[in-house]
Amino acid sequence: MFLYILSWFSMIFHVIFMTLALAAALLYLAELVEEYTALAAKIIKGILAVITVIYIGLLILEGFPISMIIAGLFSNGLYFLLLRDFPFIELTSPVFIGGVAYFTICLWILPFAFFVSLSASENVLPTASTASLGEREPNFAYPGQKSSRRHGILALFSFLSKKTEGYLPTRTKTF
Repeated sequence: MFLYILSWFSMIFHVIFMTLALAAALLYLAELVEEYTALAAKIIKGILAVITVIYIGLLILEGFPISMIIAGLFSNGLYFLLLRDFPFIELTSPVFIGGVAYFTICLWILPFAFFVSLSASENVLPTASTASLGEREPNFAYPGQKSSRRHGILALFSFLSKKTEGYLPTRTKTF
C-alpha cells in the first residue's frame, strides 16, 4: 500500500515539473522567435511546404481519402494566409480561428509555431499595435524606444511571475 501511495505522489511530482519544464521551454522559444522573426517565418514556411508534400504523398502513394487531404490542404492554405502578416497575428481573425481548429497529428506543429510566435510582434520595429480595450491611439514603438506594453505569451508569463512571486524561472539579460 505504501508503494502504491508513493507512486501516486511521484507521478504528481513528475507531472508538475514536466509542466514547469514545458513552460520554461515555451518562454525560451518565444524569446528566440522575438529575436529571429524572419528566420521563424522561413522555418514555418518550410514546415508548411513539407506538410503539403506529405499530404500529396498520402493521396498518391497511400490512397488516403480525398476529403481528408482536401481538409488538410485547406488548413495549410489558412496557415499560408497567416504568414502574409507574420508576426502580427490577430487571435480573433477567422483565418487564425480556422487554422487552429484543424489540429491533427500531421499539423500540430504549425499552430504551435504560430502560438510561440505571438510575442514576436512586440519588438519588430517600427510597430503600431492596434488599439486595445479603451485605448484610442495606437501604441507606436520606434528604433531605440521600447514599448511599455507587452502582448502575447511573454505578457502572460510576466503576469504569472508577478502573481506567483518567483516560482517561474527568470532570465537576466546582460549587455
